[in-house]
Amino acid sequence: MSSCCALIVAGGRGERFGGQRPKQYLDLGGVPVLRRSVLAFLRHPAVDGVLVAIRPEHRALYDEAVAGLALPEPVEGGAERQDSVRAGLEALAAGPSPPDFVLIHDAARPLVDAGTIGRVRAALDEAPGAIAAEPVIDTLKRAEDGRCAGTIDRTGLWRAQTPQGFRFREILAAHRKAVGLRLTDDAAVAERAGLAVRIVPGHRDNLKVTTNDDLAHAALLADGALTDIRTGTGFDVHRFGPGSHAMLCGVAVPHDRGLEGHSDADVGLHALTDAILGAIGAGDIGSHFPPSDPQWKGADSARFLVHAVELVHARRGRIAHADVTLICERPKIGPHREAMVARMAGLLGIAPDRVSVKATTTERLGFTGRAEGIAAQAVCTVRLPAS
Repeated sequence: MSSCCALIVAGGRGERFGGQRPKQYLDLGGVPVLRRSVLAFLRHPAVDGVLVAIRPEHRALYDEAVAGLALPEPVEGGAERQDSVRAGLEALAAGPSPPDFVLIHDAARPLVDAGTIGRVRAALDEAPGAIAAEPVIDTLKRAEDGRCAGTIDRTGLWRAQTPQGFRFREILAAHRKAVGLRLTDDAAVAERAGLAVRIVPGHRDNLKVTTNDDLAHAALLADGALTDIRTGTGFDVHRFGPGSHAMLCGVAVPHDRGLEGHSDADVGLHALTDAILGAIGAGDIGSHFPPSDPQWKGADSARFLVHAVELVHARRGRIAHADVTLICERPKIGPHREAMVARMAGLLGIAPDRVSVKATTTERLGFTGRAEGIAAQAVCTVRLPAS
């Protein structure tokens, strides 16, 4: 069977965007721009693998953006986009099994949809090259000194997007012959080599993030797709036992006793993990991390929470808000609230103002009133794409 690899070009400095962090590593709705682009291809049934070309000085940013994804070692890009693409193609050619087809995509187009990817790939069964594009519908003007100097006929004009797909050996040969020409896209490289390039419908939301306004618009589009809004609740209890601190919402709170449990007994994180799992209909914490399994003895409960968050991301969703209430007579929660919020916000991948930690007592009634243990309840809001 034919194989297809996606080559994601992420070697830009983002100079036109401004700021210290290149645009491909900026946050877009709680997910880095690059990660969104990579995931679009990793999840597509027509794509067998994904390779990313980056600038070597961005390696730490890259590792952070794609953490946990099954990707090969990234390729070191070149000074120009064309150099980065060629480096990626050469790396694929040097591999044990070069692909039959390659889809070349700009990392700065994070909202590419599965339909566009599929149309480009399908066109390669009949043509050596294919690009996603949108017809020009606006009137085009030529300007001179800030004034209109003429109207350009828009008939037959298209706005090129990515991915741009090719039969692998042919585009590799074309790139090798185009070294140093600084052509603006891979279709231009193919055209120069005499390859026929087919145009297939792209999507208007497949925008390229070049400015801050583009990023803001992309964020609106990303949020607009997450119309399935769900709320989950969680509740957990742990009794006090020997120890010098209690793990609460990811923070070690000094106390004359600890909390008993198979893991670190973080009652706050356990309740929040169950709230997330409940929101997406994925069971409860015990079904994912059975207390009978010795590998979870003494485990950091942050691992449980991160797992639940990753399940949300796997469904192309995100956490919108989390609220945890700790129920106890002691220890005092107030002095540690800010640290708890910061810790949970980091684990959830959302801003601290989307996380709340509260504490209350039961007026000395019940087991919490007798200071025998701590209870926690949590509420979480999750946004998923409409099914």
